[in-house]
Formats: sequence, structure tokens, C-alpha cells
Amino acid sequence: MKRTYLLPFLLLFPFVQVFAQVQPTSPAPDSLELGDQRIYDPNSGKSVVEESTVMEMLDLVSTLSTTKDVYLEIDKDVWNKYGFAEGEVPVYDDSVYMKRLQTLAYETTVPLTFNAHVKSFIDLYANRRRQQTSRMLGLSYVYFPMFEEYLTRYNLPLELKYLAMVESALNPTAGSSAGAKGLWQFMRGTGAEYGLRVSSLVDDRFDPEKETEAACQYLKSLYARYEDWFLVLAAYNSGPGTVNKAIIRAGVKNYWAIWPYLPAETRGYVPAFIAVTYVMNYAAEHNLYPMNPGLLLHGTDTVMVRDRVGFDQINECLGVPMNDLVFFNPQYTKRVIPGTKEYPYSLRMPTKYALRFTQLEDSIYSYANRSQKVQEVIVEKVEAVSDNFVHVVKKGESLGSIARKYHVTVAKLKKWNHLKRDTLHVGQRLTIYRSGGPVTQVSQSTNTSSVSKSSGTKSTKSKATTTKTHTVKKGETLSSISRKYGCTVNDLKKWNGLKSNTVRVGQKLKIKK
Repeated sequence: MKRTYLLPFLLLFPFVQVFAQVQPTSPAPDSLELGDQRIYDPNSGKSVVEESTVMEMLDLVSTLSTTKDVYLEIDKDVWNKYGFAEGEVPVYDDSVYMKRLQTLAYETTVPLTFNAHVKSFIDLYANRRRQQTSRMLGLSYVYFPMFEEYLTRYNLPLELKYLAMVESALNPTAGSSAGAKGLWQFMRGTGAEYGLRVSSLVDDRFDPEKETEAACQYLKSLYARYEDWFLVLAAYNSGPGTVNKAIIRAGVKNYWAIWPYLPAETRGYVPAFIAVTYVMNYAAEHNLYPMNPGLLLHGTDTVMVRDRVGFDQINECLGVPMNDLVFFNPQYTKRVIPGTKEYPYSLRMPTKYALRFTQLEDSIYSYANRSQKVQEVIVEKVEAVSDNFVHVVKKGESLGSIARKYHVTVAKLKKWNHLKRDTLHVGQRLTIYRSGGPVTQVSQSTNTSSVSKSSGTKSTKSKATTTKTHTVKKGETLSSISRKYGCTVNDLKKWNGLKSNTVRVGQKLKIKK
């Protein structure tokens, strides 16, 4: 009988094992439930936070000199509707976060989902970096009205204003290690596509209004391509090419499906956006309040500059603190505003100085022009007195190319620098003489020639000289002209009967060769 009962069990045992192996398992701790789609994340939510650039931007916003470590004048009885104690950090169940995000998602076309990664970023903003979040809350009073104006103009969801918080933490001077700049962190190439110019004097990526409009144009073009806001955000961060490759690898046009194939930084980008959207709308529920952004809120005004003028001249004429000019106008990378009457440039400064600027505008331009002329004369005198300078050898340079650059011979270069060979190395320092040689060498050659004359030695006939005319251009000096033609300043003065080193634009100079 025992065998009779045991045999069926033994026959069924292999099938029991197989059945047990194919039973569905419980979700992994870091998996994402998306309807009938489940994605297993090899990284925890916290590691995704650490891999993003959000931490870097939050650190930078802590250094803003204009933001005060005091809260805005707000009615805390209204804000603190839950009666939190000062410094209390509320924590909620996942179901609360999920319900609140569902409420927000109901009012926008941007989907706002909840998962382990979103929760980790909520913890970052609402718990780990509370002070920086309060600073962003304060700065939102400065920039959000302007963001909303442009987003409305381009018919984009207003919630996209929170994207700038992920990008720069609303720090107008933010710059990433990758080279992105400004509130919306445009790379130079992408910015150029949307009208943001970068020159030796001006970088439009640091202009809040210009960059905001460029961001709206870029977001609108990305949505026309993907018709999915999560894919748009991923493409804004990593570029359309990266997203397209991830879509091909995943075989489906869905952000969470391509998520494992995106760069580490981009994997945290959308969760950070969802989290900061949540925290900004439920700040009071987390006992978070806006810090005073200082002069950025109501203490500045903008003037239009219609002539070329430097920060130092404005500082000298009006007394505007140089630190304020630099902070409020990071787009002027060399501290010079190249304004003209046809193309004026905007300049931001504390309100009390803006009124004085409009009153003394013409005087400031006149002072700037006089200062520029004085500076040119000083440079000219220094150049005339300084007989020699040092050239640092760069990659690809040779004695021949350096000699051609400074209109001297290779033999002179070797003689001045005691070189026996023609070989140079990068970083080597070479002495170049403007007058054609050290003073001692010039005087020695003069003495030698006088001795040969006194001894009756026959000298070779000098070659016939030719004369050409040079017209002085703006910014040129006798020193720069002498280098151009391989002669000395004294030669130019002698040929043209000049008693001083001053030349004027349009002046004709004789050059003898």
C-alpha cells in the first residue's frame, strides 16, 4: 500500500518542481511598476541621486552672495498650517507622496509618476538639502514670473519652469563641468542653434531672458519630435541623438523602457524633475519656507547701454560695487559692454544706481572714451620703453615660424637665446628684442663699424633702399608698427621726423627697407 501511494507522488514530483520555478516572484526592491511593464533597476534610488548633477548645482546655489540666510517676510501662521516646530522634518508614507503627485498630474499634461527614484530625490530636496531648497524657493519669486510669461507665449506647460531648478538650482551664474551655462544650462553649440551668441566679450547663455526664450524654443521643437514629455526632458539633458539610440536599443518609444540605456546622469533627470515639482508645490507640508533672495527680488533695475563702456568706468562714475556688476551681468565675460546706438545692450544694477546712470549716461560714455585713450597712451609708452619680451613656445612652433611672427631672423633668435641647435620644446621661453638686439650688442656693432672706418678698411656698398607708406589704423602704435615691418621705434621716428611716440589714426608713415 505504501508503494501504491508513493508511486503517484514520485511521478508528480518533477512537475511540482517545474511549477514552483515558474511561479511569479515579488517585485525587486528597486523595480518600477508601470501597468503591465516592470523594469528592474540595477541601481538603488540613492545611487541615481549621487550620479546626477543636481548635487553639484545645489552646492553652487549655496555660494550665492546676494541670497540672505533669512526668510522672506511671510505669514508663518498661514504657511505653517500644520503647526510644525522649527527645524522639524516631516516624513510621509509612500501612499501620501503618490496621492499628492496624482493630484498635481491631474492639472497638467506632464505625467508625474512615483517610484523609488522619485522618492530618493524628494528626500534630497525635502530632507538632506533643506537650506538649498529654501534658497530655490526664494529665487523662484525672482525668475518664475518671467519663465511663466515665455512658457505661455510658446504654449508650453507651466510646470516646465521647474526644469530650471534641476538644471541650475536657479543660480544665474551656474556653469557645469561639461561647459553648460546659465539658468537653463545650454551648451555652446545648442545655444547657437537658438540664437544665443557667444563672442569674446558676451555670452548670451548667461542672459536670463534670452536663454529662457531659447529654452522654450528648444523644448517646443523636441516635443514636436517625440510627443512625450519624459522623452523631451531626457533629450534636453543628454541630446536627441542619445535618446534616439536608447529607443532603438529598447525597441519601444517609452522613457521608462529606454531608462536602462540612458547615461547615468539622464537616468536621474526625470525623477529629479518630478521630485522638485512635488516639493515646490508641497513645501509647507515639509516645513520649508522661501529664503530672501536679497537684491535679486526687488532691488535691481535694467538700463540700456548705447556705447562701449567697461565695468570699471561705471564703477568709477557711479560707485556701483564691482561685485554687483559682475554678479548681475555674468554675460559680459570680459567686463566690457560693447553697446552701440543701433544695438544697445542691457545692464542690470542696484536700483539706486540705475536712476543715476540714466541721468549721467552721456557723461559716462565720454569718461569711458577718455579713459580708453589714456590707457592706449600708457600702453604705448610702456611698449616703447620695454626693449624685450618673452615668447613661450607652443605646440607646433619652430624657430622659423617664431622668427617670421616677430620679423626677425633665425640666427638672431639663436644668438639672443644662446641656442646651438634649431630644436625647441613646448613651454620653452625665448627672449625677443624689439630693437633688433640687446643694447650692448647694438652699441658694440656701432663701435666696430667706427673702428673699421678709422682704419681705412673698405666697406661694401649699402643696398638701395625702398620707401613705402603705412596708414595708421585704430589701435596701432609705433611699437606695433615697428614689429610689423621689422624695424625699431627709433627708425620710424627718424624716418618721419617724429619727436614723440604718439600717432593718430589716418596718419601716413614712411617705411624704409
